Amino acid sequence: MRSPRRRAREFALQGLYQWQMTGATATEIARNLAELEGHGAADAGLLKAELAGVIDEAEGLRGLLEPLVDRKWAEVSPVEKAILLIGAWEIAHVPEMPYRVSINEAIELAKRYGGTDGHKYVNGILDRVAAALRPEEVAAGRTAERKPRQPSKARPASRKKAEA
Repeated sequence: MRSPRRRAREFALQGLYQWQMTGATATEIARNLAELEGHGAADAGLLKAELAGVIDEAEGLRGLLEPLVDRKWAEVSPVEKAILLIGAWEIAHVPEMPYRVSINEAIELAKRYGGTDGHKYVNGILDRVAAALRPEEVAAGRTAERKPRQPSKARPASRKKAEA
């Protein structure tokens, strides 16, 4: 079962795809999304914030993302564009959400809705977005990853070994 936040991101993805294809406003898109099955189970606040936030700040987000992609922005698939915009918006505007959560959620969207290996592409780009926008948080995470692990305690022998 998907969480209300994941459902909100899925609806935001659908809405941003519609926005790219039609140029509809966030209000029009929100009205259309409200008619879809499962809409009531989505986190309404997150959906509204992401949809309006990404559309309102699309040019700035594009300016952040475009230098990081390996092709012209027009050649990035609309699904991957929408996922990248959602992830970049969250990293930029939802500081209480760990950047790793935003990236992981974007990866999950890409796995479910994107092209083959699109999740790897999304991950690489959003990692660089996080490093640019949240350098302290990224550095702290990397430092924590490098700490040596404590040796694990010996496990008790299995029953078969103990009986032998």
